[in-house]
Amino acid sequence: MNIHFKTAFDYIRRSPFQALAAVLVLGLTFFASTILALLVYSSSQVLNYFETRPQVIAFLKDSAKADEIAVLQNSLTNDPKVKEVKYVTKEEALGIYKKATSGNPLLSELVNPSIFPASLEFSLRNLSFANQLVEQVKKEPIVSEVGFTASLGGETKLEDVISRLRRVTWYLRLGGIALVAVLGTTSFFVLLVVIGMRISTRKSEVEILNLIGATPSFIRNPILIESALYSLAGVLVGWTTALVSVLYLAPSIVSYFGDIPTIPKGIPNFLSLFGIFLAGEIIIALTLAFVGSLLAISRARREK
Repeated sequence: MNIHFKTAFDYIRRSPFQALAAVLVLGLTFFASTILALLVYSSSQVLNYFETRPQVIAFLKDSAKADEIAVLQNSLTNDPKVKEVKYVTKEEALGIYKKATSGNPLLSELVNPSIFPASLEFSLRNLSFANQLVEQVKKEPIVSEVGFTASLGGETKLEDVISRLRRVTWYLRLGGIALVAVLGTTSFFVLLVVIGMRISTRKSEVEILNLIGATPSFIRNPILIESALYSLAGVLVGWTTALVSVLYLAPSIVSYFGDIPTIPKGIPNFLSLFGIFLAGEIIIALTLAFVGSLLAISRARREK
C-alpha cells in the first residue's frame, strides 16, 4: 500500500494547480455544507424553543378543593403532550405580581392575595397540541379560565404562529439541500475531470504496466487514493473554515438571540456537534471520491 500512496503523492506534485483547484472547489462545497447543517440544526432548536416556550395557565375557581387540584395536576403530568406542570398558589401569584410591578410600589400595596386565583401552569411539548389541550382543560369543572404567558394573539393565532415557524424551517432546509446538491454536483464533475486528466497523462505509463503484468488493482489504487486525498483535504479546508468562522461569530450570535439555543452552549457540546458534521462529511467525501474515480477509470477503459 505504501507504494500506492507514494505514487498518488507523486501525481499530485506533478500537477499542483489541478490538485489545488479540486481541493478549493471541494472545500467550498463542504464549507457550505457545514454552515447549512448548522443552520438546519439552529432552526430546529429555535422551532422547538418557540413550540415549548408558551405556558398555558389554567386559572382555578376559589371553590376548587385540594384533592380536585391534585387530580387535575396528575392528569396533566401524565399527559404525553405536556412537558412540565406547576401549581401556583394565591400567595405565589401575588409574589409574581409584586415582582412584575416592583417599579411602582403603590400598585403592590393596593392588592391582596384573595384577588389572585390559584392556577396550574404547564408547557407543551409541541405548540400544535395547544388548541386540543386548552379545550380539554376548559371542560374541567374547577377551571374558570385558560390563558397564555406568551403573547401569541390568542388561541385562534396559535396554529398560525407554529405554521409560520415550520414554514421558515422547511424553506431553509429545502434551500440548503438544493444549494448543497448544486455544489456537490459541481465538485463531483471537477473531481471527475481532474482524475480523467490524470488518467490521460498516464496513458503510456498504464500501457507499460499492463505489458509487464500489473494487476488492475495496482493501476487503479493510486488513482483512488489520489481522489480520496483531494476529498479529505477539501473536507478539512471547508470544515475548519466553517468552524473558525462560527467560533468567531458565536459571542455575537449568543448575545443577539439570548436564551434561544441557536448553537450549543459550552465548548464540549459545540465540538461534539461539529464532530458529527465532520464524520458525515468524511463519509460523503470518500463516497464522492471513489464513485468519481471509478467512473473516470471506466470511461477511460471504454475509450481505449
